[in-house]
Formats: sequence, C-alpha cells, structure tokens
Amino acid sequence: MSASFPRRLAAVCCLFPLAATAQHTTAPGTAVPTLRDIVVTASRSPEPLADVVGDVTVIGPQQLAQARGDSLADIIGRQPGVQFTTTGGPQTVSGIYLRGANPSQTLVLIDGMRATELLSGGTRLESIDPALVERVEILRGAASSLYGSDAIGGVVNIITKKGEQDRPLSAWANVGYGTHETIKSSLGLSGAAQGWDYSLSTSAASSKGFDVMRRHFANNSSTDSWGHYADEDGYASRGWSGTLGYQWTPGHHIGLAAYNSTLHADSDGTEDNFPWATEHNVRNLVRQQAYSITSTDRIMDRWESVLRFGWTRDSLDYRRPTDGSLVHSSLKRILSWQHNLQILPDHRVSILAERLEERINSDFSYDQTDRNVNSAALIYKGRIDRLHTQASVRNDNYTDHGSQTTGSLGLDLDLSDTWQIGVAGSTGFRVPTFADLYQDYPAAFYKGNPDLNPEKSRNIEAHIQYQDGGTWLRLTAYKNKVRDLIINVSDPVTWWTSPQNVAQATLRGLTLTGEHDFGDTTLRASADFLDPRNDDPKPGEGSTLPYRARQVFHLGVEHRIQALKLGAEYQYTGNRYADAANRTRLGGYSLVNLTAAYDFSKSLGVQVRWNNVLDKDYVLVDGYNTPGSNVFVNLSWRM
Repeated sequence: MSASFPRRLAAVCCLFPLAATAQHTTAPGTAVPTLRDIVVTASRSPEPLADVVGDVTVIGPQQLAQARGDSLADIIGRQPGVQFTTTGGPQTVSGIYLRGANPSQTLVLIDGMRATELLSGGTRLESIDPALVERVEILRGAASSLYGSDAIGGVVNIITKKGEQDRPLSAWANVGYGTHETIKSSLGLSGAAQGWDYSLSTSAASSKGFDVMRRHFANNSSTDSWGHYADEDGYASRGWSGTLGYQWTPGHHIGLAAYNSTLHADSDGTEDNFPWATEHNVRNLVRQQAYSITSTDRIMDRWESVLRFGWTRDSLDYRRPTDGSLVHSSLKRILSWQHNLQILPDHRVSILAERLEERINSDFSYDQTDRNVNSAALIYKGRIDRLHTQASVRNDNYTDHGSQTTGSLGLDLDLSDTWQIGVAGSTGFRVPTFADLYQDYPAAFYKGNPDLNPEKSRNIEAHIQYQDGGTWLRLTAYKNKVRDLIINVSDPVTWWTSPQNVAQATLRGLTLTGEHDFGDTTLRASADFLDPRNDDPKPGEGSTLPYRARQVFHLGVEHRIQALKLGAEYQYTGNRYADAANRTRLGGYSLVNLTAAYDFSKSLGVQVRWNNVLDKDYVLVDGYNTPGSNVFVNLSWRM
C-alpha cells in the first residue's frame, strides 16, 4: 500500500456528504421489508428461500457490503460449490466454475435476462460493479428446463439495486480507498409515492493496479515472448442502474429497469496475438448493458401475468498500440410472457412462452451472425403435507440447431421439523457459440464447424439437511454427466484447428455447508470435494479437467460487540492442473481475510476489509498474477 494511504483516505473522507446531521429514523415498531429472503431464480417466480426446492445460495446486501473493494467474481467465488479464475486482476477476464462446469456451461443473468457473451460463451463479469448489485442468486445443478441453453452447471442471477421502495425517499452513499491506489465511490436513491416507485444508483472506480502477468509460467519458462509487459495494469470504471415503475390500479404494475457499465482496463498482449510478435500494453474498453420493460398484472385472484421485453448487450474494444482496435459485441433481445396460476392453495403452475433473438458484430469474419430461439416451458411447484415438489419441462427451438427438450424433477421430504432429505434429477444443454460454429480466422488457422451438436448433460443429486434454531447443516452429493463436449482439434499436417464433439466428462462432488449462531457470534463453514473427470482422454490428455481443485474449504466467523462487528475468513484451495494434458500443476493455497465494521450512528459507518493477510503468492491462471495482500476502507452513509 502507498505510504500516503492515511492522508489520501482522510482527503477522500472529507468529500463525503455531511448528511449524518439530517438522519431519517424509522418509526418505532415499523418493520422495513427486505428482499433478502425472497428468491426468483429457483422457479422463475418469487418465493421464500425456505420454500425453495433445489440448491440455492443468496449473496445479500450484508455480504456485498463486507466486500466493497472486491470484484464480483471474488465475491461469487467464495460461495460453496464455486471456483473462479481471473487473468491477472479485477479488470481482466474472469470465469466461474459452478460445481466443476466450465464458465461457458454456467448461465449468467442480469435481472433475469441472459448476459452470456455470444462469441466465446463466457460472461464479462469484470465489467459489473458490485456497488450496483442488490443481491446475487446462485442455483446449482442443470437448469436448462427453466432457462434454456448454457445452464449445465447452474445459473447465477445478478440482481441490480432497487433500493427501499416502501417510503417516499431513501438515499445512500459510499466512498473508499485501498491498496494499489484503488478508489471506489457509489451513491443512490429510491422511493415510492402515489403509485410510483423509482431508484437510481451510480458508481465509479479507479485503480493503478499491478502487473497482470508473472515473469514465468509454472514450468519456469519466460512469459516475455507471450506478451508480458512489465508495468502496472490499472483500470477505471463507471456505471449506473435505475428503475421506474407505476401501479396504475391495484394488482397492475408496469416497470422499466436499466443497467449500463463501462470498464477501461489495462492488460498485456502481443500484436496479432502471436507469441513471436512484439509485446505491449493493451487497453480494453468493456461495456455491459441491460434494459427491460415489464408489465405485471393480477388478472384474477389466482392468475398473474408477467409480460417482459428486454435486451442485453456486451462489447469489447480490444485496443492495441499499432494495430488499432478489434471490436466484438453481442446483442440479445428477449420477449417473454409468463402466466402464474395458483390452481390450489399449495400448488402453482407457470406457463412460459419466450423468444430470444441473438445478433453478433465482430471485426473477425463469421459465416453467420444471427439466430433466433422460440421457447415454451411448463413449471409446477407444489406441496402435499411434508412433501415439496418442483417439476419443469422446456423446449427450445433454434433456427440453426433444431429443437432441444429438457426436464427436471425435485422432491424434498420433511422428516421432522428439523430434518429434511431430497433428491432431484435434471437435464441440460449448451448450444455451440458463434465462434464454435461460424468463425473464419485464417490468420490463426481456425475455422468454425457448423455441424457441431449441442453439449448435453444429465444431473442427479441428493441432500440431507438439518435446521434447528441457530444451527443449519446441509450435505449435498451430485453427479453431472456431460457428453458431446466441444473441444478444439488441430490437424498436425495443415495446422488448421476446428471444434469437434469428441469428449465426455463426469462432474462428481460432495458439498457440506453449515452455520451456527451463538448470539453475538456466527460461525460458518463449507467443504467441497470435486472429481472433475475427463471420461475419454485423447492422446496427450489427462483424466482431470483443468482449473478445478478437488478440495476447497471455507471457514468464517463474525462477532458483534455493540456497534462494532469483527470477522475472519479462511479459505483453502487444493492443487489444480493448468492444462488438459495434466502436466502443469498449480499449487494449492490458503488465504486469510479479516473484516471490521463500525456504525457511528444509524446513518454513518465504516467498513474495513483486509484480504490475503499473510500475503500468499498463489496462481489462479498459469502465467498471471494475483493481488497479494490488500486493504480497502469504506465509509458509508444511508438515510
């Protein structure tokens, strides 16, 4: 950390609004509603988290507040069943491995709309500022029968800030400073009056960063010929989100939602991306957008209609010093109409019709740049005494890949008031990306394969859960069989590479999670045991899928002393392979993080997070650095 940290922090704090003298106090006895216990991802309809059938985690406002200086990938990656990678820092390409499924097999949503990038199949998580996020819902297990393609490992739904919309006006603001001269600020307001509800949030961040590339790969070869440029790689980001809604009569609401963020990010690279070319600093401009209009109408007491039109766009402008820019973008337009029918008090049926239009624009050559998907789904949620049931079936009809049908069935049985067991089975699929199918890149000897089949999976899982007072324990076992995996295959004579359906994989795992509340002290722990198996290794390949650790352990404790809250976290991640051949091993590592928060009043507080206290040197992706020990201090104000 810079030696001038205290002086800079003091200067930043002086800019903070002195609004604590004008506090707004909720009237005694008035409960403030919260969305933290309501989830929508598990069944595509709002329901209490306690009623969910499936393996779901919610990252709520409190957890997000404890990690003000961290990236969204960092925050999601600390959850059970999740591993993640970054290529050198919070501004670089990030990927989520949910239950061992690779990033292109995990569907990411923004406010329920697809945010997955169409060219490579990943998601530009680095461009999403957690300061604009209300909560994150993680649904584990194949979920294509709810959401269609890409949901082989599960679904991550990023829900942007809506704020408090139960009173005329509320407001909040944050400003913070940390290691690498990182500065982050955000502010917002929300409210409701005379049938209208609204919210608006903005954020800005900048950092000098650190050198994203290491000097050597794990095999001790130099990274210089692969684009290493020894300098600090920083970033600057801006973003905003907002909502505007109107209830024109009881039971009838129309609402607009918008999200827009930009990231200017430094990284290392080479001209034309060839290892023998000159290395240099690369400036990337990344943008993520999501807009929607939704009409929610209570047609009858037991019939709710939800009509939505929206679109998401992501773009990357890869700016090189001498070769100019390479621009890639993808657009997804979504029209959906969902009817929720409460056929009996404990039985609900949802009928969904959806149209998705996918369009790409790239400086690379593609034989085809658009496709459409028409989908229909039926979702049932019910309870008979102690038996909780959820079933769904969905058909997705692609203009370039025909019809894909998936289904799921989950059963949870309450053995008693404290014990529950459950089983579930589901199928999933992933349609090949535009790069897999249609990219023509002669300079890199690459040609897409329009004859590819979708990847398909069959997932089965079981769990046993105990909950009594302040104690909660859950053990989940799963097996996800994935076939027709798409792998790039090179011709040794012509050097041309083309993707083929030539691999099979099995993702087996066991996840144990637990929490106990001692009153002022809360203890949390999780243990993941994963067997990411390549079932059909080709010559030169190993039997373990790369970048998945077989063991990951988390332990956390929080203790409150009146207005002061202290926390500590421990994480162990085991060895991983960095290549399909299983020749390059990345060592396991342990991290210790500390947190502290103090509320000066109901309006003003300070939060401190110290990541990697012991300054461990570890690697997530071979050849790329991680931040090292880093501290972030945040000052928060709320009305």
